[in-house]
Amino acid sequence: MSQALWTGEEIAQATGARIVGASPADVTGVSIDSRTVKPGELYVAIKGDVHDGHDFVAAALKAGAAAALVSEEKLASLGDAAPLFVVTDALKELELLGRAARARSNAKIVAVTGSAGKTGVKEALATVLGKQAETHFSVASFNNHWGVPLTLARMNASAVFGVFEIGMNHVGEITPLTAMVRPHVAIVTTIAPVHLAFFESIDQIADAKGEIFSGLEPDGAAIINGDIAQTERLIAHARRAGARIVTFGDAKTADARLLRADLHADGSEVEAVIFGEAMSYSLKNPGKHVALNSLAVLAAVRAVGADVAAAARALGEVPPPSGRGARETLAINGRSFTLIDESYNANPASMRAALENLGRVKPGASGRRIAVMGDMLELGDGAKIFHRELSDAVAANRIDLVFACGPMMHELWDALPQEKRGAYAADSGALQPIVLDAITAGDVVTVKGSLGSRMGPVVKAIRARFAASGAANKG
Repeated sequence: MSQALWTGEEIAQATGARIVGASPADVTGVSIDSRTVKPGELYVAIKGDVHDGHDFVAAALKAGAAAALVSEEKLASLGDAAPLFVVTDALKELELLGRAARARSNAKIVAVTGSAGKTGVKEALATVLGKQAETHFSVASFNNHWGVPLTLARMNASAVFGVFEIGMNHVGEITPLTAMVRPHVAIVTTIAPVHLAFFESIDQIADAKGEIFSGLEPDGAAIINGDIAQTERLIAHARRAGARIVTFGDAKTADARLLRADLHADGSEVEAVIFGEAMSYSLKNPGKHVALNSLAVLAAVRAVGADVAAAARALGEVPPPSGRGARETLAINGRSFTLIDESYNANPASMRAALENLGRVKPGASGRRIAVMGDMLELGDGAKIFHRELSDAVAANRIDLVFACGPMMHELWDALPQEKRGAYAADSGALQPIVLDAITAGDVVTVKGSLGSRMGPVVKAIRARFAASGAANKG
Protein backbone atom coordinates (compact mmCIF):
# COMPACT_ATOMS: atom_id res chain seq x y z
CA MET A 1 0.00 0.00 0.00
CA SER A 2 1.51 3.31 -1.06
CA GLN A 3 0.09 5.26 1.86
CA ALA A 4 -1.25 4.73 5.33
CA LEU A 5 -4.85 3.55 5.62
CA TRP A 6 -5.44 5.77 8.64
CA THR A 7 -3.52 8.14 10.85
CA GLY A 8 -3.88 7.79 14.60
CA GLU A 9 -5.52 11.22 14.66
CA GLU A 10 -8.11 10.16 12.07
CA ILE A 11 -8.99 7.06 14.08
CA ALA A 12 -9.44 9.07 17.25
CA GLN A 13 -11.55 11.64 15.47
CA ALA A 14 -13.76 9.06 13.74
CA THR A 15 -14.39 6.97 16.85
CA GLY A 16 -14.30 9.61 19.59
CA ALA A 17 -11.62 7.56 21.35
CA ARG A 18 -9.34 8.70 24.12
CA ILE A 19 -5.79 7.50 23.66
CA VAL A 20 -3.79 5.56 26.22
CA GLY A 21 -0.08 5.64 25.39
CA ALA A 22 1.50 7.20 22.32
CA SER A 23 -0.86 7.46 19.37
CA PRO A 24 0.52 5.77 16.27
CA ALA A 25 1.33 8.14 13.44
CA ASP A 26 0.03 5.75 10.79
CA VAL A 27 -2.05 2.58 10.66
CA THR A 28 -1.73 0.29 7.66
CA GLY A 29 -4.79 -1.94 8.13
CA VAL A 30 -7.57 -3.08 10.46
CA SER A 31 -7.91 -6.54 12.01
CA ILE A 32 -10.16 -8.31 14.52
CA ASP A 33 -8.02 -11.46 14.72
CA SER A 34 -4.90 -11.46 16.90
CA ARG A 35 -3.66 -14.60 15.11
CA THR A 36 -3.43 -12.88 11.73
CA VAL A 37 -2.92 -9.23 12.65
CA LYS A 38 -0.01 -7.73 10.73
CA PRO A 39 2.58 -5.22 11.99
CA GLY A 40 1.22 -1.70 11.72
CA GLU A 41 -2.46 -2.67 11.78
CA LEU A 42 -5.15 -1.55 14.21
CA TYR A 43 -6.49 -4.45 16.27
CA VAL A 44 -10.17 -4.09 17.15
CA ALA A 45 -11.17 -6.08 20.23
CA ILE A 46 -14.76 -7.11 19.56
CA LYS A 47 -16.72 -9.59 21.62
CA GLY A 48 -17.84 -12.55 19.56
CA ASP A 49 -20.14 -15.47 20.25
CA VAL A 50 -17.26 -17.60 21.51
CA HIS A 51 -14.30 -15.34 22.29
CA ASP A 52 -13.82 -11.81 23.60
CA GLY A 53 -11.17 -9.99 21.60
CA HIS A 54 -10.03 -8.15 24.70
CA ASP A 55 -8.46 -11.39 25.89
CA PHE A 56 -6.02 -11.18 22.97
CA VAL A 57 -5.03 -7.51 23.03
CA ALA A 58 -1.59 -8.26 24.49
CA ALA A 59 -0.98 -10.92 21.83
CA ALA A 60 -2.00 -8.54 19.05
CA LEU A 61 0.33 -5.81 20.29
CA LYS A 62 3.15 -8.31 20.67
CA ALA A 63 2.56 -9.36 17.05
CA GLY A 64 3.18 -5.78 15.97
CA ALA A 65 -0.25 -4.16 15.95
CA ALA A 66 0.14 -0.38 15.89
CA ALA A 67 -2.59 -0.03 18.52
CA ALA A 68 -5.78 -1.66 19.79
CA LEU A 69 -9.31 -0.31 19.81
CA VAL A 70 -10.87 -1.44 23.09
CA SER A 71 -14.04 -0.95 25.14
CA GLU A 72 -13.87 1.21 28.26
CA GLU A 73 -15.40 -1.48 30.47
CA LYS A 74 -12.52 -3.84 29.67
CA LEU A 75 -9.71 -1.34 30.19
CA ALA A 76 -8.92 -2.35 33.76
CA SER A 77 -8.28 -5.95 32.67
CA LEU A 78 -5.68 -4.93 30.08
CA GLY A 79 -2.96 -3.89 32.53
CA ASP A 80 -0.28 -1.71 30.96
CA ALA A 81 -1.10 -2.65 27.36
CA ALA A 82 -0.59 0.30 25.00
CA PRO A 83 -1.15 2.12 22.78
CA LEU A 84 -4.94 1.92 23.02
CA PHE A 85 -7.89 3.75 21.53
CA VAL A 86 -10.45 3.54 24.35
CA VAL A 87 -14.11 3.79 23.33
CA THR A 88 -17.52 2.99 24.78
CA ASP A 89 -18.03 -0.13 22.65
CA ALA A 90 -15.38 -1.46 20.25
CA LEU A 91 -17.87 -2.89 17.73
CA LYS A 92 -19.95 0.29 17.64
CA GLU A 93 -16.85 2.39 17.12
CA LEU A 94 -15.67 0.02 14.38
CA GLU A 95 -18.93 0.96 12.66
CA LEU A 96 -18.03 4.64 13.07
CA LEU A 97 -14.62 4.01 11.54
CA GLY A 98 -16.34 2.24 8.64
CA ARG A 99 -18.71 5.15 8.16
CA ALA A 100 -15.75 7.53 8.14
CA ALA A 101 -14.10 5.43 5.43
CA ARG A 102 -17.26 5.57 3.36
CA ALA A 103 -17.62 9.33 3.88
CA ARG A 104 -14.12 10.07 2.58
CA SER A 105 -14.43 7.71 -0.41
CA ASN A 106 -15.19 8.70 -3.98
CA ALA A 107 -15.43 5.06 -5.05
CA LYS A 108 -18.40 3.67 -6.93
CA ILE A 109 -19.87 1.10 -4.56
CA VAL A 110 -21.72 -2.14 -5.37
CA ALA A 111 -23.54 -4.13 -2.68
CA VAL A 112 -24.64 -7.72 -3.25
CA THR A 113 -27.17 -9.87 -1.43
CA GLY A 114 -29.37 -12.86 -2.27
CA SER A 115 -30.31 -16.29 -1.03
CA ALA A 116 -27.54 -17.88 -3.10
CA GLY A 117 -24.70 -16.76 -5.33
CA LYS A 118 -23.83 -13.50 -3.58
CA THR A 119 -20.23 -14.47 -2.80
CA GLY A 120 -19.67 -15.66 -6.35
CA VAL A 121 -21.04 -12.40 -7.75
CA LYS A 122 -18.95 -10.39 -5.29
CA GLU A 123 -15.79 -12.29 -6.24
CA ALA A 124 -16.51 -11.93 -9.96
CA LEU A 125 -17.06 -8.18 -9.60
CA ALA A 126 -13.88 -7.84 -7.56
CA THR A 127 -11.93 -9.60 -10.31
CA VAL A 128 -13.32 -7.84 -13.36
CA LEU A 129 -13.38 -4.36 -11.82
CA GLY A 130 -9.97 -4.93 -10.27
CA LYS A 131 -8.49 -5.32 -13.74
CA GLN A 132 -9.72 -1.82 -14.61
CA ALA A 133 -8.95 0.20 -11.47
CA GLU A 134 -8.20 -0.12 -7.75
CA THR A 135 -11.04 -2.15 -6.27
CA HIS A 136 -11.76 -2.80 -2.61
CA PHE A 137 -13.94 -5.79 -1.70
CA SER A 138 -15.15 -8.03 1.11
CA VAL A 139 -12.80 -10.91 1.86
CA ALA A 140 -14.30 -14.36 2.39
CA SER A 141 -17.96 -13.87 3.39
CA PHE A 142 -17.53 -10.83 5.64
CA ASN A 143 -21.18 -9.88 5.22
CA ASN A 144 -22.63 -9.49 8.72
CA HIS A 145 -22.80 -6.93 11.55
CA TRP A 146 -19.02 -6.98 12.05
CA GLY A 147 -17.88 -8.06 8.59
CA VAL A 148 -19.43 -5.11 6.76
CA PRO A 149 -18.04 -2.33 9.00
CA LEU A 150 -14.65 -4.09 9.08
CA THR A 151 -14.58 -4.21 5.28
CA LEU A 152 -15.51 -0.53 5.13
CA ALA A 153 -12.84 0.42 7.67
CA ARG A 154 -10.25 -1.33 5.48
CA MET A 155 -11.17 0.65 2.35
CA ASN A 156 -8.44 2.98 1.20
CA ALA A 157 -9.43 6.47 0.15
CA SER A 158 -7.79 5.83 -3.23
CA ALA A 159 -10.15 2.99 -4.20
CA VAL A 160 -12.05 3.59 -7.44
CA PHE A 161 -14.55 0.77 -6.92
CA GLY A 162 -15.87 -1.04 -3.86
CA VAL A 163 -17.74 -4.35 -3.74
CA PHE A 164 -19.55 -5.41 -0.58
CA GLU A 165 -21.42 -8.59 0.28
CA ILE A 166 -24.37 -8.18 2.66
CA GLY A 167 -26.08 -11.13 4.32
CA MET A 168 -28.87 -11.76 6.80
CA ASN A 169 -30.96 -14.43 8.48
CA HIS A 170 -33.50 -12.18 10.21
CA VAL A 171 -35.73 -9.28 9.24
CA GLY A 172 -34.09 -5.89 9.67
CA GLU A 173 -30.46 -7.01 9.52
CA ILE A 174 -29.66 -5.63 6.06
CA THR A 175 -31.08 -2.13 6.65
CA PRO A 176 -28.32 -0.85 8.97
CA LEU A 177 -25.62 -2.52 6.88
CA THR A 178 -26.70 -0.99 3.58
CA ALA A 179 -27.04 2.37 5.37
CA MET A 180 -23.32 2.10 6.21
CA VAL A 181 -22.25 0.98 2.75
CA ARG A 182 -24.44 3.49 0.84
CA PRO A 183 -24.08 1.67 -2.48
CA HIS A 184 -24.53 3.18 -5.90
CA VAL A 185 -25.61 -0.25 -7.15
CA ALA A 186 -27.44 -2.97 -5.20
CA ILE A 187 -27.87 -6.53 -6.52
CA VAL A 188 -30.27 -9.25 -5.40
CA THR A 189 -29.09 -12.50 -6.99
CA THR A 190 -32.12 -14.67 -6.20
CA ILE A 191 -34.67 -15.56 -3.54
CA ALA A 192 -34.83 -19.13 -2.24
CA PRO A 193 -36.11 -21.01 0.83
CA VAL A 194 -33.15 -20.16 3.07
CA HIS A 195 -33.35 -19.37 6.80
CA LEU A 196 -37.04 -20.32 6.73
CA ALA A 197 -36.74 -21.16 10.43
CA PHE A 198 -36.73 -17.38 10.97
CA PHE A 199 -39.28 -16.35 8.33
CA GLU A 200 -42.94 -17.06 7.74
CA SER A 201 -42.62 -17.33 3.95
CA ILE A 202 -40.32 -16.93 0.96
CA ASP A 203 -42.00 -13.59 0.27
CA GLN A 204 -40.85 -12.43 3.69
CA ILE A 205 -37.32 -13.45 2.73
CA ALA A 206 -37.67 -11.30 -0.38
CA ASP A 207 -38.78 -8.37 1.75
CA ALA A 208 -35.72 -8.79 3.97
CA LYS A 209 -33.40 -8.97 0.96
CA GLY A 210 -35.17 -5.94 -0.52
CA GLU A 211 -33.93 -3.89 2.42
CA ILE A 212 -30.65 -3.51 0.53
CA PHE A 213 -32.25 -0.90 -1.73
CA SER A 214 -33.02 1.38 1.21
CA GLY A 215 -29.35 2.39 1.42
CA LEU A 216 -28.90 3.25 -2.24
CA GLU A 217 -27.38 6.59 -3.10
CA PRO A 218 -29.62 9.00 -5.08
CA ASP A 219 -30.26 7.69 -8.60
CA GLY A 220 -28.80 4.35 -7.59
CA ALA A 221 -29.40 1.19 -9.60
CA ALA A 222 -31.28 -1.86 -8.29
CA ILE A 223 -30.23 -4.99 -10.19
CA ILE A 224 -32.86 -7.70 -9.76
CA ASN A 225 -33.26 -11.27 -10.92
CA GLY A 226 -36.11 -11.11 -13.42
CA ASP A 227 -36.82 -14.84 -13.52
CA ILE A 228 -38.09 -15.49 -10.00
CA ALA A 229 -41.54 -15.36 -8.44
CA GLN A 230 -40.50 -12.48 -6.19
CA THR A 231 -39.26 -10.17 -8.98
CA GLU A 232 -42.16 -7.73 -8.77
CA ARG A 233 -41.97 -7.71 -4.98
CA LEU A 234 -38.30 -6.73 -5.15
CA ILE A 235 -39.01 -4.13 -7.82
CA ALA A 236 -41.59 -2.56 -5.51
CA HIS A 237 -38.97 -2.25 -2.76
CA ALA A 238 -36.53 -0.70 -5.21
CA ARG A 239 -39.09 1.80 -6.48
CA ARG A 240 -39.90 2.90 -2.94
CA ALA A 241 -36.21 3.66 -2.57
CA GLY A 242 -36.23 5.73 -5.75
CA ALA A 243 -33.90 3.36 -7.59
CA ARG A 244 -33.39 2.79 -11.28
CA ILE A 245 -34.60 -0.73 -12.03
CA VAL A 246 -32.36 -3.14 -13.93
CA THR A 247 -33.37 -6.77 -14.49
CA PHE A 248 -31.33 -9.78 -15.55
CA GLY A 249 -32.30 -13.27 -16.65
CA ASP A 250 -33.81 -15.32 -19.48
CA ALA A 251 -36.82 -13.09 -20.08
CA LYS A 252 -36.98 -11.14 -23.34
CA THR A 253 -37.69 -7.99 -21.35
CA ALA A 254 -34.54 -8.29 -19.21
CA ASP A 255 -32.00 -5.46 -19.49
CA ALA A 256 -29.24 -8.05 -19.20
CA ARG A 257 -30.55 -11.08 -21.06
CA LEU A 258 -29.16 -14.58 -21.40
CA LEU A 259 -29.51 -15.78 -24.99
CA ARG A 260 -27.64 -19.07 -24.68
CA ALA A 261 -25.48 -20.91 -22.19
CA ASP A 262 -23.59 -24.02 -23.27
CA LEU A 263 -23.12 -25.71 -19.91
CA HIS A 264 -20.09 -27.93 -19.47
CA ALA A 265 -18.65 -29.83 -16.55
CA ASP A 266 -15.94 -27.22 -16.01
CA GLY A 267 -17.63 -24.00 -17.14
CA SER A 268 -19.92 -22.43 -19.69
CA GLU A 269 -19.94 -20.57 -22.98
CA VAL A 270 -22.37 -17.68 -22.75
CA GLU A 271 -24.12 -15.46 -25.27
CA ALA A 272 -25.94 -12.47 -23.81
CA VAL A 273 -27.31 -9.04 -24.59
CA ILE A 274 -26.38 -6.37 -22.04
CA PHE A 275 -28.46 -3.24 -22.56
CA GLY A 276 -28.71 -3.95 -26.27
CA GLU A 277 -25.06 -4.92 -26.74
CA ALA A 278 -24.48 -8.53 -27.80
CA MET A 279 -21.48 -10.29 -26.33
CA SER A 280 -20.01 -13.76 -25.91
CA TYR A 281 -17.77 -14.90 -23.08
CA SER A 282 -16.56 -17.92 -21.14
CA LEU A 283 -16.98 -18.87 -17.49
CA LYS A 284 -14.76 -21.20 -15.47
CA ASN A 285 -17.43 -21.88 -12.86
CA PRO A 286 -20.11 -24.31 -14.13
CA GLY A 287 -23.88 -24.06 -13.77
CA LYS A 288 -26.86 -22.22 -15.23
CA HIS A 289 -27.12 -20.14 -12.06
CA VAL A 290 -23.55 -18.95 -12.54
CA ALA A 291 -24.29 -17.96 -16.13
CA LEU A 292 -27.33 -15.99 -15.00
CA ASN A 293 -25.40 -14.29 -12.21
CA SER A 294 -22.74 -13.23 -14.71
CA LEU A 295 -25.43 -11.02 -16.24
CA ALA A 296 -25.84 -9.23 -12.92
CA VAL A 297 -22.08 -8.74 -12.80
CA LEU A 298 -22.00 -7.12 -16.24
CA ALA A 299 -25.05 -5.00 -15.47
CA ALA A 300 -23.29 -3.71 -12.36
CA VAL A 301 -20.12 -3.00 -14.33
CA ARG A 302 -22.13 -0.87 -16.71
CA ALA A 303 -23.92 0.88 -13.84
CA VAL A 304 -20.62 2.01 -12.26
CA GLY A 305 -19.29 3.25 -15.60
CA ALA A 306 -16.63 0.60 -16.20
CA ASP A 307 -15.82 -1.19 -19.47
CA VAL A 308 -18.41 -3.96 -19.96
CA ALA A 309 -16.64 -5.67 -22.88
CA ALA A 310 -13.39 -5.88 -20.91
CA ALA A 311 -15.30 -7.20 -17.91
CA ALA A 312 -16.91 -9.92 -20.03
CA ARG A 313 -13.50 -11.06 -21.22
CA ALA A 314 -12.20 -11.07 -17.65
CA LEU A 315 -15.06 -13.28 -16.44
CA GLY A 316 -13.22 -16.21 -17.98
CA GLU A 317 -10.48 -15.76 -15.37
CA VAL A 318 -12.76 -15.93 -12.32
CA PRO A 319 -12.35 -19.20 -10.39
CA PRO A 320 -15.09 -20.70 -8.22
CA PRO A 321 -14.99 -19.24 -4.69
CA SER A 322 -13.57 -21.53 -2.02
CA GLY A 323 -16.02 -24.26 -1.06
CA ARG A 324 -18.37 -23.34 -3.89
CA GLY A 325 -17.55 -25.65 -6.76
CA ALA A 326 -13.76 -25.73 -6.98
CA ARG A 327 -12.57 -28.93 -8.68
CA GLU A 328 -9.42 -30.92 -7.98
CA THR A 329 -7.91 -34.04 -9.52
CA LEU A 330 -6.44 -36.24 -6.81
CA ALA A 331 -4.27 -39.34 -7.23
CA ILE A 332 -5.36 -42.80 -6.13
CA ASN A 333 -3.62 -46.12 -6.84
CA GLY A 334 -1.74 -44.75 -9.85
CA ARG A 335 -4.89 -43.22 -11.32
CA SER A 336 -7.08 -40.31 -10.27
CA PHE A 337 -10.51 -39.13 -9.19
CA THR A 338 -12.21 -35.73 -9.15
CA LEU A 339 -13.21 -33.87 -5.99
CA ILE A 340 -15.72 -31.02 -6.22
CA ASP A 341 -15.72 -28.89 -3.07
CA GLU A 342 -19.19 -27.45 -2.46
CA SER A 343 -18.81 -27.61 1.32
CA TYR A 344 -19.18 -23.94 2.23
CA ASN A 345 -22.96 -23.88 2.66
CA ALA A 346 -26.21 -25.31 1.31
CA ASN A 347 -29.89 -24.64 0.72
CA PRO A 348 -32.39 -26.43 -1.53
CA ALA A 349 -31.56 -24.30 -4.58
CA SER A 350 -27.78 -24.55 -4.26
CA MET A 351 -27.95 -28.27 -3.41
CA ARG A 352 -29.89 -28.94 -6.61
CA ALA A 353 -27.43 -26.82 -8.59
CA ALA A 354 -24.53 -28.84 -7.14
CA LEU A 355 -26.23 -32.10 -8.15
CA GLU A 356 -26.81 -30.73 -11.65
CA ASN A 357 -23.14 -29.81 -11.93
CA LEU A 358 -22.13 -33.27 -10.71
CA GLY A 359 -24.40 -34.78 -13.35
CA ARG A 360 -22.47 -32.94 -16.09
CA VAL A 361 -19.12 -34.41 -15.07
CA LYS A 362 -18.23 -37.65 -16.83
CA PRO A 363 -16.57 -40.15 -14.47
CA GLY A 364 -13.40 -41.92 -15.48
CA ALA A 365 -13.26 -45.60 -16.43
CA SER A 366 -15.31 -47.60 -13.91
CA GLY A 367 -15.90 -44.43 -11.93
CA ARG A 368 -19.10 -43.22 -10.28
CA ARG A 369 -20.85 -39.94 -9.55
CA ILE A 370 -20.87 -39.70 -5.75
CA ALA A 371 -22.71 -37.07 -3.68
CA VAL A 372 -21.65 -36.62 -0.05
CA MET A 373 -24.43 -34.61 1.55
CA GLY A 374 -24.95 -33.02 4.95
CA ASP A 375 -28.03 -31.37 6.41
CA MET A 376 -29.39 -28.12 5.00
CA LEU A 377 -30.10 -26.06 8.10
CA GLU A 378 -32.54 -23.31 9.13
CA LEU A 379 -35.33 -24.51 6.83
CA GLY A 380 -38.07 -24.47 9.44
CA ASP A 381 -41.12 -26.71 9.35
CA GLY A 382 -40.55 -27.73 5.74
CA ALA A 383 -37.04 -29.07 6.34
CA LYS A 384 -37.98 -32.74 6.03
CA ILE A 385 -39.81 -32.16 2.76
CA PHE A 386 -36.94 -30.11 1.26
CA HIS A 387 -34.49 -32.92 2.04
CA ARG A 388 -36.77 -35.72 0.85
CA GLU A 389 -37.47 -33.97 -2.45
CA LEU A 390 -33.77 -34.01 -3.34
CA SER A 391 -34.24 -37.64 -4.38
CA ASP A 392 -35.68 -36.38 -7.67
CA ALA A 393 -32.51 -34.37 -8.37
CA VAL A 394 -30.36 -37.38 -7.47
CA ALA A 395 -32.22 -39.46 -10.06
CA ALA A 396 -32.38 -36.77 -12.74
CA ASN A 397 -28.64 -36.13 -12.62
CA ARG A 398 -27.61 -39.80 -12.68
CA ILE A 399 -25.96 -39.77 -9.28
CA ASP A 400 -24.70 -43.29 -8.59
CA LEU A 401 -24.21 -43.17 -4.83
CA VAL A 402 -25.22 -40.88 -1.99
CA PHE A 403 -23.37 -40.72 1.31
CA ALA A 404 -25.50 -38.75 3.78
CA CYS A 405 -25.25 -37.48 7.33
CA GLY A 406 -27.43 -35.57 9.76
CA PRO A 407 -30.99 -36.07 11.01
CA MET A 408 -32.61 -34.21 8.12
CA MET A 409 -30.62 -36.03 5.45
CA HIS A 410 -32.12 -39.25 6.78
CA GLU A 411 -35.28 -38.10 4.98
CA LEU A 412 -33.41 -38.19 1.68
CA TRP A 413 -31.81 -41.50 2.63
CA ASP A 414 -35.23 -43.06 3.17
CA ALA A 415 -36.43 -41.76 -0.20
CA LEU A 416 -33.50 -43.19 -2.18
CA PRO A 417 -33.63 -46.54 -3.97
CA GLN A 418 -31.38 -49.15 -2.41
CA GLU A 419 -28.87 -49.12 -5.24
CA LYS A 420 -28.08 -45.43 -4.69
CA ARG A 421 -27.44 -45.75 -0.96
CA GLY A 422 -23.74 -45.46 -0.22
CA ALA A 423 -23.88 -45.00 3.54
CA TYR A 424 -25.64 -42.96 6.18
CA ALA A 425 -24.14 -41.65 9.45
CA ALA A 426 -25.38 -39.45 12.27
CA ASP A 427 -22.83 -36.72 11.57
CA SER A 428 -19.97 -35.80 9.24
CA GLY A 429 -17.34 -37.08 11.66
CA ALA A 430 -18.80 -40.57 11.54
CA LEU A 431 -19.34 -40.41 7.77
CA GLN A 432 -15.82 -39.25 6.96
CA PRO A 433 -13.91 -42.57 7.23
CA ILE A 434 -16.65 -44.37 5.31
CA VAL A 435 -16.33 -41.92 2.41
CA LEU A 436 -12.55 -42.15 2.42
CA ASP A 437 -12.67 -45.93 2.13
CA ALA A 438 -15.35 -45.84 -0.58
CA ILE A 439 -13.57 -43.61 -3.12
CA THR A 440 -12.06 -45.42 -6.09
CA ALA A 441 -10.25 -44.39 -9.27
CA GLY A 442 -12.44 -42.63 -11.82
CA ASP A 443 -14.97 -41.37 -9.29
CA VAL A 444 -16.34 -37.83 -9.23
CA VAL A 445 -17.12 -36.80 -5.65
CA THR A 446 -19.14 -33.73 -4.66
CA VAL A 447 -19.28 -32.72 -0.98
CA LYS A 448 -22.00 -30.30 0.13
CA GLY A 449 -23.94 -29.25 3.22
CA SER A 450 -24.70 -26.28 5.45
CA LEU A 451 -21.86 -24.87 7.50
CA GLY A 452 -23.30 -26.33 10.67
CA SER A 453 -23.22 -29.83 9.22
CA ARG A 454 -19.41 -29.58 9.00
CA MET A 455 -18.76 -30.95 5.55
CA GLY A 456 -15.58 -28.88 5.17
CA PRO A 457 -13.59 -31.33 7.34
CA VAL A 458 -14.68 -34.15 5.01
CA VAL A 459 -13.12 -32.27 2.08
CA LYS A 460 -9.94 -31.68 4.08
CA ALA A 461 -9.75 -35.36 4.99
CA ILE A 462 -10.12 -36.40 1.35
CA ARG A 463 -7.34 -34.03 0.33
CA ALA A 464 -5.10 -35.23 3.15
CA ARG A 465 -5.62 -38.91 2.36
CA PHE A 466 -5.14 -38.74 -1.37
CA ALA A 467 -2.68 -35.88 -1.81
CA ALA A 468 -0.17 -38.21 -0.11
CA SER A 469 -0.58 -40.66 -2.99
CA GLY A 470 0.57 -38.17 -5.58
CA ALA A 471 0.41 -34.53 -6.63
CA ALA A 472 -3.04 -32.99 -6.81
CA ASN A 473 -3.82 -30.94 -9.88
CA LYS A 474 -6.19 -28.13 -9.09
CA GLY A 475 -8.45 -27.04 -11.89
